[in-house]
Formats: sequence, structure tokens, C-alpha cells
Amino acid sequence: MNDDLLKRVLEHQYFDELVRKKTSFGWTLTVVMLAIYFGFILLVAFTPKTLGAALGGGVMTLGIPVGIAVILSAFLLTGVYVRRANREFDVLNAAIVEEVKS
Repeated sequence: MNDDLLKRVLEHQYFDELVRKKTSFGWTLTVVMLAIYFGFILLVAFTPKTLGAALGGGVMTLGIPVGIAVILSAFLLTGVYVRRANREFDVLNAAIVEEVKS
């Protein structure tokens, strides 16, 4: 990318909006994932009997489905990010590229 093209991208009206929205959304999802993860770790550390409780009288404990839910939440949050990126961020990016190239 040459300097003139880079300068036009950086000065584009949508560029700051795109950066602000992507950064804000990324940090929001990061905080949500950290809260889920550390919430799970805090449960393990401070109330191990809660997660060690047997489910339905069998050998499976509550910790197993909760741990799986923690892992699935990461996939879910990734999907949420990809969905928004495809619908909103890519549209802004395409508008910037289209106008800068013309």
C-alpha cells in the first residue's frame, strides 16, 4: 500500500467509526469471556463441593456440564463476533476500500 492510499484510508470518514466499533466490541467480548472463565475458576477454587456434586445420582458431576458450557461460550462469542463482523464491519471496510480506490 503506498503512502497516498494509506493516507486516504486513515482520513476516510468511516475509518474511525470502524476502528472504534471493532475495538469496543472486541473488548466487550473479551471482558465477557474473562468473566465466564474466571467465574468458573473461582467456583473451582472457593466452592469445589458445588461443582463436585453428583448429577442424578450418577458419576457425572456438575463441574462437567459447567466446564463444557465454558468451552461452548467461547465458540458462541466467536460466532457473535463473526456475525457482527460480516454484517457491519465488512460493510464499512468495503465502503472505505471502494471510495479510496475510486
